[in-house]
Amino acid sequence: MVGPDGPQEAVARALDTLGTGAYLADEQGLIVAVNTRGEQLLARPAADVVGRDAHDLLHRTSCGELAPRVQCRMRESVLGGRTQQGEDEWFERGDGTLLPVGWLATSCDIGIRPSATLVLFHSTGRPGRPAQRPPAGGRLSELERLALLAETTTLLTSTLDIHEALRRLISLVVPRIADWTVIDLICERDEVRRFAVAHAEGGTVMFREDLQGPMPPVPQESPMPLSRALRGVASSFADPETYQGPPDSGIAVEQRRLFEATGMHSAIVVPLRSLHGVMGALTLGRADQPERFTATETALLEDIARRASLALENARLYQRQRQVAETMQRHLLPKLPRSPGRSMTARYLPAPDASHVGGDWYDAFTLTDGATALAVGDVVGHDLEAAAGMAQLRNMLRAYALSQQKPPSKIVEWLDQATVHIAEVSMATLVFARMSENADGRCELSWTNAGHPPPLLVTREGTARYLTDGHGILLGVTPEQSRSDATTELPPGATLLLYTDGLIESPGHTLDEGLDRLRRYAAALVHRPLEPFIDELLAAARPPDNDDDVALLAVRHGRGCFS
Repeated sequence: MVGPDGPQEAVARALDTLGTGAYLADEQGLIVAVNTRGEQLLARPAADVVGRDAHDLLHRTSCGELAPRVQCRMRESVLGGRTQQGEDEWFERGDGTLLPVGWLATSCDIGIRPSATLVLFHSTGRPGRPAQRPPAGGRLSELERLALLAETTTLLTSTLDIHEALRRLISLVVPRIADWTVIDLICERDEVRRFAVAHAEGGTVMFREDLQGPMPPVPQESPMPLSRALRGVASSFADPETYQGPPDSGIAVEQRRLFEATGMHSAIVVPLRSLHGVMGALTLGRADQPERFTATETALLEDIARRASLALENARLYQRQRQVAETMQRHLLPKLPRSPGRSMTARYLPAPDASHVGGDWYDAFTLTDGATALAVGDVVGHDLEAAAGMAQLRNMLRAYALSQQKPPSKIVEWLDQATVHIAEVSMATLVFARMSENADGRCELSWTNAGHPPPLLVTREGTARYLTDGHGILLGVTPEQSRSDATTELPPGATLLLYTDGLIESPGHTLDEGLDRLRRYAAALVHRPLEPFIDELLAAARPPDNDDDVALLAVRHGRGCFS
């Protein structure tokens, strides 16, 4: 009746009391529950329905094609939370037949999710096979053409993943306009790669991997359609006869193989051009549809290609910026020291926004007296300036700590004064700790906290507590203020966690809730080896709506600090 992550059983039972088909959709349009009558009408078990996008799974035109998103009133009602009803709509059943339905959609409070929409539907006729689809391409009505372009823009600009954007492009044009879609991309060093050769088979887009992969270089003088498109010259028509003569390049050989393997009798090849150059080519071909491409369809296909090029360029720029940000951040973070009897590991997760080069950092190094210094901090800001300030703070902290055998509070006092006169840092938080062996041979931790979330200590028995002592104001506010130290012994097998606020903060919850969530998960997972412990802790404790970067340093020692 419901999936494992769906609403509670009481909600499921309530749906089953309805005498008509019903499903619940969340704020993203995903189905979270369906009643028994709904399963029967749709000829689909709940397991095949729950968790799926209701529009993509069910909503069809009378011809069996996916209903355009911009024209779907049911989808509009679900996403907008408005009550609407309608007739003359079609759902695709599990056996491929179409079910004509009347429906009512209204928002409801089920006490489990922030918002949900209840969709009631009933059959208005007998299920039947899809009608013959209308002629493709140039015979689309003006309204259908505008709807297709609007849907193209919406789908392609709503993702910054290159592969996902191109998959969406394929689903838009196959089989609505063409039976086959071929995408060739120009990569680094002007190398060409055939990204996709796709066609519709039984309502599913299938890929011919044997026809995909690297392509020969683009010839500069070839008049052949794909070569011209990859040079950004113009759109061209092509058919099997185009490549029957002696090939003038390796690309022509690949094109002949493509037409033979796909059975395309008519194709149009359109350049994918951006503001900064040619990105590739889009080929649409027909094999099952009898109509040949005509000149009247060129404008529509070129408009689709322009929108696809814009989305592709945005995705490439995003990924390039993210790679630069992550590479810079990774090189700014240190390697961890090795010490007998102690294991140590760290993680850095960048912010979801590629432009947010974070000021979060961690450090660990061996002091001149053999003790181990531990630090984690966060410079205010999310830009390259914050990252540069983070590097300055980390380097100055190392210099002070290595040159002076002083308690952590004194080191941080000097660092605070330096942020005013030397470092280009407005404000920052920091925990600086010193792990050493005391006179009794036990592992001792001394630390000072400059406005940072408190360290978490978890024993091997699963008890967890925050080290809240030694707390002071953040750096850059009152640099002349003295700071205090705190000290505690670390029991054998204990795990110490130093982290930044991205691990506990969430727009929808209080800081105390975040701290409590981290404490509970750390206590439950502490029996794991350190590497899987920290990975599972990140996955479980980090809030799903977190938009900040995260630095996490974990230390676990054996019977003694240095045994």
